[in-house]
Amino acid sequence: MALPRTYEDQNCSIARALEIVGDRWTLLVIRSAFEGVRRFDDFQEALGVARNVLTDRLSRLCEEGLLRRVRYQERPERYEYRLTRKGVELWPAMMTLLLWGDRHYAPDGPPALILHAGCGGALTPRMTCDTCGKPLDPTDIESRPGPGAPST
Repeated sequence: MALPRTYEDQNCSIARALEIVGDRWTLLVIRSAFEGVRRFDDFQEALGVARNVLTDRLSRLCEEGLLRRVRYQERPERYEYRLTRKGVELWPAMMTLLLWGDRHYAPDGPPALILHAGCGGALTPRMTCDTCGKPLDPTDIESRPGPGAPST
């Protein structure tokens, strides 16, 4: 059951945030956007989500200002979805959730390693590099397959 959209009984920022990002597909759309996915068909292919569900999630994320819809082709009209500043601000929360999942739900090791592109050190829970100590943001990192990645 979804939380109500009105908060007369709950004065809680977590509850309010969960109304926007609190379902599986929404967080996976945001994850894909951080990975560089921009176009509807690419989101659909990467996630395997039903088109109607993806349409709903992308629309909601645009309405809430986490993504913006940008036309990249006029005939026929085609759009891509880009993270806004508000969307990028979710990066530390997404990385914290990823690191928590790696610790508790990746028995074969992390499926992806989040590394500092500058020196190759790993991302820490404090959003710093474990090698050089630099504070990291989404532009400073690269992802590589980890020991828990599926074999190809």
